[in-house]
Amino acid sequence: QVQLVESGGGSVQPGGSARLSCVVSGYSITDTCMGWFRQAPGKQREAVAYIIGHRDYTADSVKGRFTISLDNAKNALYLQMNNLEPEDTATYYCAARPSRDSCSTITSEYDYWGQGTQVTVSS
Repeated sequence: QVQLVESGGGSVQPGGSARLSCVVSGYSITDTCMGWFRQAPGKQREAVAYIIGHRDYTADSVKGRFTISLDNAKNALYLQMNNLEPEDTATYYCAARPSRDSCSTITSEYDYWGQGTQVTVSS
């Protein structure tokens, strides 16, 4: 059974930082597609970043501020978020697509999802 367990959300002041973690059990995520998505109230879920092997993608809205990374030994995915803005307030989800061929920004192409962790950026 595949499980994705997220942690690291919370309340942060504008300009602050946070690091989200997603520990995966049930299969090895090495060289497979892993992504971070977020959903703000009243908005559609959107891709923030993904990583597959040594390739990664970061949305323009967070480029230069957010960094996605993996720890294969821990079978974990991370999202380092710096210089946070109020517009980054959302529930953040990690997602897994057990493919070594390609990765995606499309939510329907992911097979497994974490439970979500809330990030609130406010002064």
